[in-house]
Amino acid sequence: MEIKRTLLLFSLALVLSSVIAEGPHTCPANLEAKCDGGSSDGWEGEFFPGIPKIKYEGPTSKNPLSYKWYNAEEEILGKKMKDWLRFSVAFWHTFRGTGADPFGAPTKSWPWEDGTNSVAMAKRRMRAHFEFMDKLGVDRWCFHDRDIAPDGKTLAETNANLDEVVALAKELQEGTKIKPLWGTAQLFLHPRYMHGAATSSEVGVYAYAAAQVKKAIEVTYYLGGENYVFWGGREGYQSLLNTDMQRELDHLARFLQAAVDYKKKIGFNGTLLIEPKPQEPTKHQYDWDAATAFAFLQKYGLIGEFKLNIECNHATLSGHSCHHELETARINGLLGNIDANTGDPQIGWDTDQFLTDIGEATLVMLSVVRNGGLAPGGFNFDAKLRRESTDVEDMFIAHISGMDTLARGLRNVQKLTEDGSLAELVRKRYQSFDTEIGSLIEAGKADFETLEKQAMEWDEPSVPSGKQELAEMIFQSAL
Repeated sequence: MEIKRTLLLFSLALVLSSVIAEGPHTCPANLEAKCDGGSSDGWEGEFFPGIPKIKYEGPTSKNPLSYKWYNAEEEILGKKMKDWLRFSVAFWHTFRGTGADPFGAPTKSWPWEDGTNSVAMAKRRMRAHFEFMDKLGVDRWCFHDRDIAPDGKTLAETNANLDEVVALAKELQEGTKIKPLWGTAQLFLHPRYMHGAATSSEVGVYAYAAAQVKKAIEVTYYLGGENYVFWGGREGYQSLLNTDMQRELDHLARFLQAAVDYKKKIGFNGTLLIEPKPQEPTKHQYDWDAATAFAFLQKYGLIGEFKLNIECNHATLSGHSCHHELETARINGLLGNIDANTGDPQIGWDTDQFLTDIGEATLVMLSVVRNGGLAPGGFNFDAKLRRESTDVEDMFIAHISGMDTLARGLRNVQKLTEDGSLAELVRKRYQSFDTEIGSLIEAGKADFETLEKQAMEWDEPSVPSGKQELAEMIFQSAL
């Protein structure tokens, strides 16, 4: 009897939730609120009624809903902070993150969610997303196609779902400066992609992935997106025993070339970006790190067509620092965008945490300033709330903290630049190459016979200190 009663109450709760979800939304976004008028796909009231627009209040502020270091219009090293940083909200972590992990169920239930994966819910979520960006003061966002709109029963139905949600996003962008930093296709979640997408052993999957990317490029272009990203989460292998690596790499290259051809055909001038990652979910991912991706692009004649989207957590998974990956990309002309996150040094997987380490942020910004900025790329927060953070305001606090951290890193780079001590230390370390023979070496005009003659004249060279501790002292003094 008690079981029947529980089931009855549960059924009534579902009915009530359905009625409320389809009801009017002219009041604060709360599924328990009683409102009149409206429609199921339009929610006209506030989603974050207790959150003000986030303002800069300076380093002494104790207000968690304020910027302490990020002052968008302030000029640093010849550019406004907003132009150095070009912040972007990642739709998937911010609005689709549930707090679930391999050992636990979802912990987050935002007030606007009705528990469905319907187009109506997707449109309501998109409205919440735009309110979030407006209050945060960020005018760029990034997305996976399947995060903003649900799959249908067929590819045509799926595309129609996407078109409907994208039309709303376009409408919400009108009259604002908001536009996508980049878009991408989700080619890893659906079971069809269990062997990969562009590297799948099944030609039908390869064709389906091509159709999905084609559509994702189109909607990114339609929304005014500045870049398009390829993250090959399953473009790799679990075992070489059943893998034809050469064939898979060739297929991946043909796929990327087809994307280049199509973006040019439709007039999309955005930058195509590859996001390196060593593994997870595959045992080995083909774009392991920045150097591997560079070699791949060189081999297949794709240099000039792609840049890299460097994620800090992926860098550490590959055994590098984020600074190393950024510098590798930068010196090869490939630094296009940064996924601003970090991992836990005690955990060996991609935890996608907001970057809050001031030293790390300063190193990141050193590379960005040396690169002259990231435009048309920027910083997107590929970072998610911790499983235990379940308040709506936590969404804002996390982004504020991440933005302030990078802004503080930029201010520290300004200190280092204006002081000049670190740059002078590096210059002095290599000053022997500023000589006549050094200039010949760097110009490629010094052969072995010439160098042997010089070595005979000099005899045993003197080797000065590298001054690493002094370099670290100078760096730390800026923090």
